[in-house]
Amino acid sequence: MTGDRTAVEAWFLAHGLPYFVAEERAAARAGLRPRRLVSLALVLALLAAGLGVLAWLVESSSATESSYSAGPAVWMSVTGLALLWYASTALHARPILGFALSRTLGSVRFLVPMASRALPLLLVFVTFLFVNAEAWQMTTNLPFGLLWVTVLLMFGLAVLFLLVRLPEEVDRVDDEVDDAFIVRACAGTPLEEASREVAADPRIDPQEHAQVSGFERWNLILVLLVIQSVQVLLLAVTVFVFFMLFGSLVMETETQLAWTGAASVGEAPFVSHVSLSLVKVSLFLASFSGFYFTVSAVTDDTYRRQFFSVVESQLERAVGMRTVYLATRERR
Repeated sequence: MTGDRTAVEAWFLAHGLPYFVAEERAAARAGLRPRRLVSLALVLALLAAGLGVLAWLVESSSATESSYSAGPAVWMSVTGLALLWYASTALHARPILGFALSRTLGSVRFLVPMASRALPLLLVFVTFLFVNAEAWQMTTNLPFGLLWVTVLLMFGLAVLFLLVRLPEEVDRVDDEVDDAFIVRACAGTPLEEASREVAADPRIDPQEHAQVSGFERWNLILVLLVIQSVQVLLLAVTVFVFFMLFGSLVMETETQLAWTGAASVGEAPFVSHVSLSLVKVSLFLASFSGFYFTVSAVTDDTYRRQFFSVVESQLERAVGMRTVYLATRERR
C-alpha cells in the first residue's frame, strides 16, 4: 500500500491537487492559523501605509491628482500579488497554479472555437460603445490609476461570480459517481487496476466516498477558477488588441480630439493615431468584455459547453481518483 500511496500522491501533486494529500492539507491549515494571518495583515497594512506616503510625495511634487488616484491602484495590485505569493508558498498552492496555467496554455487550441462563438456577437455589441463619444470622454477624463482600479474591480467581480457558480460544477460531478464512472476516470492512472477491483466489489458503494468537501473541494474549485480566469484574460486581451488595431486604423486624431474635448490625446511617436485615449478606452472595453463573457459563459448553455470542455474530463478524473483512493484504503 505504501508504494501505491506514493504513486497516487505523486499523481495528485502533478495534476494540481495538493490538498488531496494529507501532509499538504496539514501544511495549508498551518498557513491559515490566526497568528500567521495576523502577521500577513500587518505586513499588508505597513505596505499600504508606505504606498500611501509614496503617492502623497509624488502628488506633492507633481501637483496633480493623477498620482493620488494611482495609490489605490498600486496598493490593490501589490496586495493581490502578495496574497498570490502567500498562497503559493505558505498555503502550498503552487501545484494548483502551475497545473492550471500549463493546462490552459496547453489547451489554447480549444480557445479558438470558443472565441469564434463568443467574440463576434460580443464585438458587435462592444463596438457600438467604442464608436461613441461619451465612452471616449469618460475614459479620457479618468486618471489612469482610477481606470486601473476599475479594471481590477471588473476582474474581481468576474472572480466572485465564478466562485459562486463553480462549486455547482464540483457538486454535479461527484453526484454522478458510480462503478462505470470510476473505471472510466481512472483509466491510464496509478489506480486503473484498483478502480476495476472497487467496481467489482459489491460491498463498496462509490457514492460513499465520492462527496468532496473541505480543502479538497476548494482545491478543485481553485483549479477551475485559475483555468477559467486565464481563459477570460486571454479573450479580454484579444478584445484589447482588436480595438487598438481597429482604432489606429479608423480613429483620426481630429476625431479623437473632437470626441474627448481634450487639448491633446497623447499621441505615440511615429504612430499618430495610437493615443493614450485609445489605450484607455480599449482597456476599459476589454475589461468590460471579460466580465460580460464570464457571465455569459457560465449561464448560457451554448457557451457553457465550450467553456468547461477544457477541464471537465480533468475534474471527473480527480473525483474518480479520490473515490478509488479512499475506497481502496478502506478495503485494505
